[in-house]
Amino acid sequence: MKILSVTILAAALSVASFSVFAGDPEAGKAKSRTCAGCHGANGISNSPMWPNLAGQKEAYLAGALQMYKDGRRANAMMAPMAKGLSDTDIANLAAYYSSLK
Repeated sequence: MKILSVTILAAALSVASFSVFAGDPEAGKAKSRTCAGCHGANGISNSPMWPNLAGQKEAYLAGALQMYKDGRRANAMMAPMAKGLSDTDIANLAAYYSSLK
């Protein structure tokens, strides 16, 4: 139970740290070209296999990307995509997708 509590706390702190640093939506839009293949050019996926990103909360998107990047969230497609992202890239992508309707 203690391990679960520590894991939840670490995840919450990771997500919270991104809300302090606002990303640049325009820089995120430029970086999102790779994401568009699955998540759609406007953040709305053409397939139910991939989630819509448009309108998601910025902290959620940033936290999810960070967890894919560091291996806390496993996905064979997303992990390699997130590995190459800097913290600034993650903040910018989260700002961009959260700004979409």
